[in-house]
Amino acid sequence: MDIKPIRNEADYKYALQEIDRLLNAAPDEADEDKLDVLVTLVDAYEEVTDPIGPPDPIEAILFYLENQQLPPEALEPYLGRNQVTAVLERRLPLSLEMIRNLRDGLGIPAEILIQRYELEVA
Repeated sequence: MDIKPIRNEADYKYALQEIDRLLNAAPDEADEDKLDVLVTLVDAYEEVTDPIGPPDPIEAILFYLENQQLPPEALEPYLGRNQVTAVLERRLPLSLEMIRNLRDGLGIPAEILIQRYELEVA
């Protein structure tokens, strides 16, 4: 197995090509080990060079609704009957109580919900 650390973009591109080759190759235990190591190296390199930050809180809530196939009204127990639209339209920020309700009721991590996000200016 000839594997080295990924230190630059050229190493990264080579590793991606090698992963693609191994994915399309006939099954072989040595190749599977090499594939595992290369994927780990690529993941580590991508985490350093292009980290993925936490999602926008409102986008996370909308994603949850879409993923669960729920209408916005499903948020009323967590945000308040008259506040769902204002929150989703970014006219009203999430309060600490709303964040706790969404975390406890829907399982959306508080670490996501407490992130700063842009509000619409009236």
